[in-house]
Amino acid sequence: MTTEILTGARIFDGSRFLDGHALLIEAGEIAAILPEADAPRQGRRAVSGILAPAFLDLQVNGGGGLMLDGTTDLDGLRRICAAHRALGTAGVLPTLITDTPQATAHVIALGIAAAAAKVPGFLGLHLEGPHLDPRRKGAHDPALIRPMTDEDLARLCDAGRRLPALMVTLAPEAASPPQIAALARAGAVVSLGHSDCSHDKAQAAFAAGARCATHLFNAMSQIASRAPGLAGAVLAGDAAAGLIADGFHVHPAVMRLALAARPEGIFLVTDCMAFAGTDLAEMKLGGRKVIRRDGRLTLADGTLAGADLTLPQAVALLVRQVGIAPQRALRMASAIPAALLGLQDRYGTLAPGRPADLVLLGPDFTMRECWLSS
Repeated sequence: MTTEILTGARIFDGSRFLDGHALLIEAGEIAAILPEADAPRQGRRAVSGILAPAFLDLQVNGGGGLMLDGTTDLDGLRRICAAHRALGTAGVLPTLITDTPQATAHVIALGIAAAAAKVPGFLGLHLEGPHLDPRRKGAHDPALIRPMTDEDLARLCDAGRRLPALMVTLAPEAASPPQIAALARAGAVVSLGHSDCSHDKAQAAFAAGARCATHLFNAMSQIASRAPGLAGAVLAGDAAAGLIADGFHVHPAVMRLALAARPEGIFLVTDCMAFAGTDLAEMKLGGRKVIRRDGRLTLADGTLAGADLTLPQAVALLVRQVGIAPQRALRMASAIPAALLGLQDRYGTLAPGRPADLVLLGPDFTMRECWLSS
């Protein structure tokens, strides 16, 4: 059996940095992490930078030139997942933004088929809409936004029971607490987003079973002194929350405040589009042009339409511009999203016996190489 022995890098094992250590990989598993002096000589490979757990991204709208929509087939879904794996992301939740009931049903069936086919990198689905507040539509098509019906609820609950993981972004204005509770019982991670709800309404949704918020601060009611809104409910509570750390969606100073308020629970997402892993300059979103320019993705009217971002870039921004410790930034891209999906036994930690899902980052957190076990 061939053993690959990686030496020379700082090893972040998910909680601390280990210097002067070697990491041994055998048959797709981590065989050992031990002082370099104790590691076998044969099979050594010198690397430099940081070895860390591979990343998880719970909000990817597309990649490799494709968007997830009602026309995506299994090969297309494989291509989306593969695009992110090449960027150091071991697993993703491909995300369908607001669409028709037919498109939603198609994508759910596709996700069930992908799970059965064991598509590499496929963790489950994220359905972002259509049960949102049109006042906070963002780049979603307002003509397709609607309240949740009994038929919608039945479809989503069935998906929650059959998919390996399901995240549903909804607004409390468009789904009642009993509907949220039913989704939570079915195993879905209910995430509040695209909502102009009050602090009290947000708290009622969290009490009913919602346990996350989608792209914190974006497309949601903001914090005011006497009206904390959804953003305030997240920062004053214990729900998890995704954060787009590209410097455009949320100012670094606001990120710093949010992360000071919430020492745990906030995790990184890219909210990326078909551009991920490509050099495309434009794409279509529901017939509308999305323009890629200077690190931003916008509609023609300037509305942000997802992000031109990778998780290594987000980690780098947190460390350099927000002042977050590298250990915390790396956990926000790995261990924290893994725990939200109940996957902490597989992802987020480097230890003997674990799958060898890891990334090699440069000192500036640029992606250099990745090892993925399956």
